[in-house]
Amino acid sequence: MERKTTDRREFLGNVPDSINYPRVTMWQLVYQTADQYPDTVALEFMGQKIRYVQFKQMIEQVARALWAQGIRQGDRVTIAMPNCPQAVAMFYALNRVGALANMVHPLSASGEYKFFLNFSKSKMILTIDQFYPKVAEIRDSLDKPVKVLITRISDAFPFPLSVGVHIAAERKNPKIPANADVIYWKQFLRGASAVEELPVPSTTCDDAAAILYSGGTTGTMKGILLSSMNFNALGLQTAYASGIEFEQLANKKMLSIMPMFHGFGLGIGIHMFLIIGGTCMLVPRFSVKTYANLLRKKQPNFIAGVPTLYEALMRADNVDGLDLSCLMGVFSGGDCLSFELKQKVDAFLMEHGAKVQVREGYGTTECVTASCLTPKDYYRKGSIGLPFPDTFYKIVAVGTTDEVPFGQEGEICLTGPTVMIGYMDNPAETAIALKKHADGRTWLHTGDLGMMDEDGFVYFRQRIKRMIITSGYNVYPSQIENIIDGHEKVLYSCVIGVKDPYKVQKVKAFVVLRPGVEPTDAVKDELMAWCRKQVAKYAMPYDIEFRSELPKTLVGKVAYRTLEEEESQLAS
Repeated sequence: MERKTTDRREFLGNVPDSINYPRVTMWQLVYQTADQYPDTVALEFMGQKIRYVQFKQMIEQVARALWAQGIRQGDRVTIAMPNCPQAVAMFYALNRVGALANMVHPLSASGEYKFFLNFSKSKMILTIDQFYPKVAEIRDSLDKPVKVLITRISDAFPFPLSVGVHIAAERKNPKIPANADVIYWKQFLRGASAVEELPVPSTTCDDAAAILYSGGTTGTMKGILLSSMNFNALGLQTAYASGIEFEQLANKKMLSIMPMFHGFGLGIGIHMFLIIGGTCMLVPRFSVKTYANLLRKKQPNFIAGVPTLYEALMRADNVDGLDLSCLMGVFSGGDCLSFELKQKVDAFLMEHGAKVQVREGYGTTECVTASCLTPKDYYRKGSIGLPFPDTFYKIVAVGTTDEVPFGQEGEICLTGPTVMIGYMDNPAETAIALKKHADGRTWLHTGDLGMMDEDGFVYFRQRIKRMIITSGYNVYPSQIENIIDGHEKVLYSCVIGVKDPYKVQKVKAFVVLRPGVEPTDAVKDELMAWCRKQVAKYAMPYDIEFRSELPKTLVGKVAYRTLEEEESQLAS
């Protein structure tokens, strides 16, 4: 009962059923693009524009510098960087020498740095001067010595602009001791001149190229091994699934605001556009206050982000006169976009001249990021859309490989060219996630609850493990959140289970109100009445707590486990 694009031409328009994927690595595909569009801007960063011909030269220089530092095929190097040219060049340069990029959030705690470096067996780490103290703190306790490569944001700029940038943005950063055992970016690049000829590695497109990490919202942190083919297939699939003629995507601009350590930011925000001849407008730091001005100034053709990014847009106070007619595509992923929030975002886009609506995607880091997307000109309420070309979905009974009938909930499984190689050094977890079914294909069991209708549209419900059991009844938090989010005074919410001696768990809601709405008892009563009309008695929240913000994970999802821990501590 699996479904694919073949049966749904009426919904997909010009999106093909299958794509011819070149058997090349990531750097080779980017180089092909650079040769085709040498004068097109590949990266734009704080006003500086780097054309493809320059970007190719930059990657080659960084690759030679890596070789001079002893980095070879199969080695691992950690990148703990904001979105900036040095980080992007390093990612492809590692692929150029056949090494693996270990992608880490630069805001990670020092203990997390230690875990990521030890786990990946990294030989080097690239980070910015601002985060050097975190590395210095744990460096002596690492399993193996690690070379520390330090760059500054100003290193991305030619002199004399770099002087102004350095003074304005970097003078507050902690000073690195003069005798610190570090390699500075410009010193690192000078080493490239010692390498006369850089060999082409024997790695293929199916070999591991990057390590990304599961979000950590459920279970233990796992390193996900992804290949060049995984990334290349994702980029091409997303481009075709956009519903825009492939040739028309060249020279278009993506606001690359999602961070590089995340599959969404790296795979779609950056790699997709660098293999189609587009421009990545790199944003190193997201700010609610500057978001609207960023859109006004940059006039991107595409934006992509998690729902919280669109919540921020709803909260911006400087949107008067904002013209969004430039937008050709608006994509949401990484977390569930409620129907209510979609309505609010669509209305905002229309009010500001956009001719497109937000399109929700679904995926997991185990397949880089998205593998399913709402069609360009067709939306089915509650659905996360249709699978990408060459990607198959099925819904199975939880804990089995048995497919369930259409309309019945079960675990979402998928198979296709973006599915990971496996979890690094964790065959037991890999065996749980990747299973061979009776059809002979290897399917990724996502751990997510969902269903499929007879047309093949997929519906995400929530994480299987995220469930509240109260008085013997199963309550799914995301369903309650969707109801609460539907109220006109609510921006977004989070529902958790709180321990109760009688019911085992009881339902509690945390709510962030829309700007200008005061958190009063009257508003709480209004929301409770709203819920009573739509929520079964056993699933009703016993309390609603107003917050100005809710805790977020490193990828911008609401950290419901943090709220659970807070409530647990209050009860103890």
